[in-house]
Amino acid sequence: MSAEGRIAVAMSGGLDSSVTAWLLARQGVPVLGLSMLLWDRSDENAHGRCCGALDLGDARRVAQQAGIPHYTLRMDEEFREKVVDPFVTDYLAGRTPSPCVRCNTWVKFDLLLARARSFGAEKVATGHYARILEGPEGLELHTAVDTEKDQSYYLFELTQEQLAASLFPLGGMTKPEVRALAREAGLVVAEKGESMEVCFVSGGIREFVEGQVAELPGRYPGAAAAVAATPAQLVDTAGEALGEGQPYYRYTVGQRRGLQVAAGERLYVLKIEPEANRVVVGKEAELASPGLIGERLHWIGPTPAGEVEATVKIRSRHPGVAARIRALGEGNVEIRFATPQRGVAPGQAAVFYQGTRVLGGCWIRGGLG
Repeated sequence: MSAEGRIAVAMSGGLDSSVTAWLLARQGVPVLGLSMLLWDRSDENAHGRCCGALDLGDARRVAQQAGIPHYTLRMDEEFREKVVDPFVTDYLAGRTPSPCVRCNTWVKFDLLLARARSFGAEKVATGHYARILEGPEGLELHTAVDTEKDQSYYLFELTQEQLAASLFPLGGMTKPEVRALAREAGLVVAEKGESMEVCFVSGGIREFVEGQVAELPGRYPGAAAAVAATPAQLVDTAGEALGEGQPYYRYTVGQRRGLQVAAGERLYVLKIEPEANRVVVGKEAELASPGLIGERLHWIGPTPAGEVEATVKIRSRHPGVAARIRALGEGNVEIRFATPQRGVAPGQAAVFYQGTRVLGGCWIRGGLG
């Protein structure tokens, strides 16, 4: 088969990437499968985990069924640097990490694309539920037809160059249709369930982070002090002390349970202040924010002039809210919601939509007062 137009398929061993490889191979496209060894899971015997032996084995078996060559690439150091280390750092800074966005931005559509080109591939295809469409000003990223499985939120940092080198064959299909194709093809993964969201964490996130710091203290300067910090002071919005709790990083914005504060009404975590080793709590109504300040603003297409009206999602399962977006310069941005929103969590992504089109997004620094 000619190498011209060769496509590399990122094969995780899951249903979606397997069907992607099978579809392209059936169309007569020159395809090769690439699996990434990102995290050592040699001691685990479970499906749905990053680099688990069973999943990598499934990827190889599907490649054999599809009649395509398959290679496993060791990329664990890069994955740690680009995804795991920022995850640990963000968590210990009191933020809510979003590792799936970073993995897509820095690993799947950056490092893997470079590796794929070393194999002579022109593009990388993945099992993402999203669509790439031609627009009047270039390529556009759009939501998937199957809105329940849409993954466009996690792809907001892609560039025009990355979109041009990417394929999402499942973007126009529903999950039941994908599974039906797998059954029709007799793929070994046809009945396989969904993979885990934070794929490199097998237990609790807190335990994972504390374990990483204990094992590799030199990799996270200052982290040992944070882990060993005295219990955080819990205060109300006026700064009045309400008691002591766990170390600050064990709390998340919006948390209600486990505050261990005696009060006449339910209290929620409103803000985490690592420098002061303090957690601000308050009433449910105080969770609602009129907007947010973001950083690392990114537009997929040309940078718009002036304010932009769009629907903004502040987490992957957020329904979205009408908002006005105003760039502040140096990658900073102010977003004002039409209706105050709960759960504006620093460290999460805010992604901008107009209809089905993803305009871009930013990383949440904090809510507006």
